[in-house]
Amino acid sequence: MRRLGLRTRVTAAFAVGALLLSASMALVSYELTRRSLLDERERTALRAAYFDATVVRAGLDTDTPDVVEVLRSLDTGGSRRPVLHLDGEWYARTADPSTTAAIPVELRRVVAAGEPAVQRVRVDGQSVLVVGVPLSASATYFEVNSLRELEQTFQVLALALTTVAIMVAGSGAALGWYATRHGLRPLTAVADAAEKIAAGDFTARLDTATDPDLTRLSSSFNQMVDRLAHRIERDRRFAADVSHELRSPLQTLAAAASVLARRREHQDERTAIAAGLVADEIDRFQRLVNDLIDLARSDQPAHRAPVDVVALARDACRALDLPTTLVHLAPDVPATWLVERRRVAQVLANLLDNAVTYGGGPAGVRLSRDGSTGVIEVEDDGPGVPVEDREAIFDRFVRGRAAHTRGAGDGTGLGLALVAQHAAAHAGHVTVGDRPGGGACFRVTLPESLP
Repeated sequence: MRRLGLRTRVTAAFAVGALLLSASMALVSYELTRRSLLDERERTALRAAYFDATVVRAGLDTDTPDVVEVLRSLDTGGSRRPVLHLDGEWYARTADPSTTAAIPVELRRVVAAGEPAVQRVRVDGQSVLVVGVPLSASATYFEVNSLRELEQTFQVLALALTTVAIMVAGSGAALGWYATRHGLRPLTAVADAAEKIAAGDFTARLDTATDPDLTRLSSSFNQMVDRLAHRIERDRRFAADVSHELRSPLQTLAAAASVLARRREHQDERTAIAAGLVADEIDRFQRLVNDLIDLARSDQPAHRAPVDVVALARDACRALDLPTTLVHLAPDVPATWLVERRRVAQVLANLLDNAVTYGGGPAGVRLSRDGSTGVIEVEDDGPGVPVEDREAIFDRFVRGRAAHTRGAGDGTGLGLALVAQHAAAHAGHVTVGDRPGGGACFRVTLPESLP
């Protein structure tokens, strides 16, 4: 399972925290408002019921009271329904048995015993408030108050508070994203600087004045890069110096080997064979020194310029006596790329030489694109590269099983390492896979090299 990123986790935490806080406040606010409105409605209903009960009592205090007319004289509006229980009979404005049924039995007993009472009940799915007021030993007065409007108010209030809670949660998520974006900006700067350093740009540094709390981190990072750059430059200079120092005796040995080669007809068979072996090893040693010098310089970033890569590939083929028809440029791909000529020329030369030496000869050099990334593919007719060796062969002085099974194994072990270094200097990489129909396919990507 993929682990969520720090920014996602912090943003989610802000959102959840804001949602819990806003939901808690919304619930408390809803409950307090609900109780306040219900209490206020109950007090209002009680005052109205007492007033109406006084009017009914006065209307009944006659010789021949008209009970229904007395009830109709009450100004109860549309939300209150008056009911009178007199001498065991129920009286109401209209013949509506649901009104009488809404009065609970226990409430009737309490009011009949001479105590006023209030109770909330539900009738036909609607909430009502029943108020009972005793009038005399034989008469009790009740008012059934509809709470429908109050319940609608509660629904609107709940919807409003829910909307506010969701908006607060969204605001919390936005705040978390904003906070992490700015809070992680120093880490982003460290990551960017580290990427530049990994690509060979040792001039990348962190600004120590960006954040006072991160001054120590920035200073330590810059000191680390300074020491790393110094050590790499020292090792590079050492390798270059050693290689240059080896060139002089090698040139002397090469001249001596050349003299021996020219006098081969005057030598016996064993001496001639030995002289030939010495000449071959001196030639290999010279190529190794040249590769070491190139490798010592390959850590520097690429110096890009417009280069005709098609012409460069054809020149590499001619240098190895290969047909230029091996070079294929994909449709809609320009021939001019923004790369460093020397590096790309060596990439092509090394891959073609590798195909000749170990791959049974090159089958094609294909130049294509992937967006703004230039792609160089060199295919060969050899046995291919085993999966377990496809990463190791790009290390220095590594030839592995592939070289021993595909060729004589007399290379320097630095050719593919140089290809990987030159690709990395362009912020790209090199991989090897299987060629359709058999053989290996080396693929080099050069980002930002095409318009």
